[in-house]
Amino acid sequence: MQYLYQLIRKNPFSTAFIVIIWYLSFFTPPHTKLSSISFFDKWAHIAMYTGTCSVIWIEYLTRHKERINRKRLFIMAWLAPVIMSGAIELLQEYCTNGRRSGDWLDFAANIAGVTIAAVFGWIVHINRTKYLK
Repeated sequence: MQYLYQLIRKNPFSTAFIVIIWYLSFFTPPHTKLSSISFFDKWAHIAMYTGTCSVIWIEYLTRHKERINRKRLFIMAWLAPVIMSGAIELLQEYCTNGRRSGDWLDFAANIAGVTIAAVFGWIVHINRTKYLK
């Protein structure tokens, strides 16, 4: 429990974004004209996960200026969001009584967003290390 508290305290923005994703994943969305745009939902998923994982990268790189732990960064900034995304899609499919539905394309869009953030985060890290030397 202490570890979780420290993780939240050290990463307040990442925590806030993750809470927002969980909320948005389970509330009943209103029907709008945007629903008629092809793949609008998929673009929203990509944007949510790109934004959230970018914040994770920024908070991590800000705190670890000298040296990064690649394994930990991979787990926390790529693997954990992918697993969370899969869990959310399964919960939407099986635990919302038909209000929401899990979708493999949503899961793929989420993975795309996480991967985009990881690529940008890694580029920032590489460029940052060049200028710190």
